[in-house]
Amino acid sequence: MDPIEAIAERRIREAIELGKLENLPGAGKPLKLDDDSQVPPELRAAYRVLKNAGFLPPEVELRREIREAEDLLRSAIDVGVSDRAQRRLEYLRLRLSVAGRKDLRLQKDYYEAVCDRLEGGA
Repeated sequence: MDPIEAIAERRIREAIELGKLENLPGAGKPLKLDDDSQVPPELRAAYRVLKNAGFLPPEVELRREIREAEDLLRSAIDVGVSDRAQRRLEYLRLRLSVAGRKDLRLQKDYYEAVCDRLEGGA
């Protein structure tokens, strides 16, 4: 089992034993899941946990920024605003294409922050 999975499983078991997961809002109702169709299936659960803990993977944050830049570009009336939005959009897409070549598990700072958060730190 992956170390992060082991930590998460242990923390869930502890919470169940202490009764922290009883009478939660929405208990017994279907989950409202965000659109995570752009996230690989094997990473969706982990990304959801991180998002709920206040972390966003860099690729997800970049995709959000790209959507905002696309919206700004569509609504731009002024040529200067349109040019700046187009340049920003190109820059963000370039960053996303470069980020897509990296494996988040290899980014030590990100990995350590996730482990600290799961261990109950910061």
